[in-house]
Amino acid sequence: MQRMDLSLIKMITDHYYIKRDLTVKKIEHKGRYFFDKFERVDEPLSLAIQREHAERKIIVAHSLINRLNKVENIVFDYNGRMPERFWHRAQLLLREEGFINFTAYETKTPGHLHLYVHKGHTTFMEGCQIANKLSVMLSQKLPQEWRMFPTMDMPLEYNILALPYEIYQKERGASWSKHM
Repeated sequence: MQRMDLSLIKMITDHYYIKRDLTVKKIEHKGRYFFDKFERVDEPLSLAIQREHAERKIIVAHSLINRLNKVENIVFDYNGRMPERFWHRAQLLLREEGFINFTAYETKTPGHLHLYVHKGHTTFMEGCQIANKLSVMLSQKLPQEWRMFPTMDMPLEYNILALPYEIYQKERGASWSKHM
C-alpha cells in the first residue's frame, strides 16, 4: 500500500504499538482482566516500520486516541463473511447520516475490513457515542459482525488497530450530496 492511501486515515504517528509473542502487561478494566500483547513504542511511526508491517515481518498498530483525548476516526472492525454486503450497507448508512469521507481497508484476514469514518477532532466520549449510534443503526439492517472503535468497554490501551494492508474502497468528497 502506498503512503498516500495511509494518509487518508489521519493516524496518530507520534507513537505506535508492536505485537509481541508474550503478554506485555495485565490490565484490569471494569471488573475484567485484559492481557495485552502490544507494547507501546514512544517513537514516531516511520516509513521503515510501515514497510516492515506491509511485508508482514512485524505487526504494528496505531492508536485511535491522541494525547489530548481526541479521536480522528470512528472505525468499524468488520469480521464477517460478506464484506461486499457490509460495505454497501455501511456506505448507504454513512451517506444518509451525513458522513462523506470514509475508507475501508483490508486486514490480515481475507474478507475482514476496517472501515474508517473520518470524523475530525472529536472528544473520546463523543466518538464512543457516535460509534454506538452508527453500530445500532447498521445492526437493524445486518447481523452484527463487527466491533466499534473507540469504545469505553475496553481500556484506552485497547483502542488501537493494526495498520491496514490494502485499500478496499473509499468514498471521498461530496459529489453525490447534491442529489440528497
